[in-house]
Amino acid sequence: MEMEVMDDKFFNVGLLVVVTLLVAKIISALIMPRSSKRLPPVIKAWPPLIGGLLRFLKGPIIVLREEYPKLGNVFTLNLVHKNITFLIGPEVSAHFFKASESDLSQQEVYRFNVPTFGPGVVFDVDYSIRQEQFRFFTEALRVNKLKGYVDQMVVEAQDYFSKWGDSGEVDLKYELEHLIILTASRCLLGREVRDKLFDDVSALFHELDNGMQPISVMFPYLPIPAHRRRDRARKRLAEIFASIIASRKASGKCENDMLQCFIDSKYKNGRPTREGEVTGLLIAALFAGQHTSSITSTWTGAYLLRFKEYFVAVVEEQKTLMKKHGEKIDHDILSEMEVLYRCIKEALRLHPPLIMLLRQSHTDFSVTTHEGKEYDIPKGHIVATSPAFANRLSHIYKNPDSYDPDRFAPGRDEDKVAGPFSYISFGGGRHGCLGEPFAYLQIKAIWSHLLRNFELELISPFPETDWNAMVVGVKGKVMVRYKRRRLSVNGL
Repeated sequence: MEMEVMDDKFFNVGLLVVVTLLVAKIISALIMPRSSKRLPPVIKAWPPLIGGLLRFLKGPIIVLREEYPKLGNVFTLNLVHKNITFLIGPEVSAHFFKASESDLSQQEVYRFNVPTFGPGVVFDVDYSIRQEQFRFFTEALRVNKLKGYVDQMVVEAQDYFSKWGDSGEVDLKYELEHLIILTASRCLLGREVRDKLFDDVSALFHELDNGMQPISVMFPYLPIPAHRRRDRARKRLAEIFASIIASRKASGKCENDMLQCFIDSKYKNGRPTREGEVTGLLIAALFAGQHTSSITSTWTGAYLLRFKEYFVAVVEEQKTLMKKHGEKIDHDILSEMEVLYRCIKEALRLHPPLIMLLRQSHTDFSVTTHEGKEYDIPKGHIVATSPAFANRLSHIYKNPDSYDPDRFAPGRDEDKVAGPFSYISFGGGRHGCLGEPFAYLQIKAIWSHLLRNFELELISPFPETDWNAMVVGVKGKVMVRYKRRRLSVNGL
């Protein structure tokens, strides 16, 4: 009986909140004076007041596909108590990427990450502290550090694929996911985790990952089972890394990994990082890179195995580099792989794992579309752009839905010809992805080994996109038949 009473109370309170929001919106619409601003067109949705929310929940890409042809580059969607204004295309999204944090901020729209990353880091601190923490990331990803990471990536790939047989069939998606987390563990989390605690830490990160549900964006502290498991995993990870950090400091031992960089980092006032901050920064780094690298390496493989002309091109590039450098693979040799780079970049253009980028607007600003229309975006709007949609605009990319890595080749350079922010798979401007060089090196290291040591054939249908995932990836298995062989530079 008590539970029934409590349920009734929660229902009544929830109903009251919804009704209050709806009434407030109706009253404001009736009594507020009409603005002289050139506001963007508003997406029509039924039923009134909540129709926009219902459409958004079906999938933002569906909304963009339906409304962009009708409304153009700039339009607004009402979400009951919030307005999201979409800026699609480089002509209107420059302010999105270049604006200062005081004008367009990340913190409000990404605070749902705080329970996962932990207190005192990234979106739980003010902008000045966050900028210092991003400096720690930058220092951990300098070229001299990346060169050491590449050596570790190469060893991990060699060790992992040595366990494959002479021939067989594998789920490429599964295999690459596991190799990516092994590599990330070694380069980012440290030797202690990779050698002794990998299974434990991997399971804990899996719980953190599963704790990031669609409902978490709106209610990150909702007491649901996935969130409780997330919180327990986060606490246990903090204990593990506190022990590792204490051990390193006591022994005076230093390693070439991101963990060591964070341990050694200091704020401008001279304060060293705390154990909790180090753990949070490591979690943020792994979350930022693991999904992007595993998803993109899988899509790259699927496209190469589907389009033989590009597969032949990347194999020929490997032969050329082997004639020049022998069997060796290092940072500088990976940097010479322009053909493979373009193949990866094109896969990422078509399938960016983050389909929406968001900001909170704190000031009014104006944009002009490529047709010359001007719109005023009001303070208080959530401002959004979509790599998944903007990367396929037909006035920027020829045959935008086709896989064509040569669109990035010298002489075409379609992303550069159209101007800044035409290719936004890694974001851009003030908040461009710091881990982009690391991701390309990691994927190149893996695929260089596969191309040099195996014949590969895609035996399952070409994969579909998993739009239901928080980080949009590959749906289902990607079955590949392999046969071990050493690539001959003489073609014999």
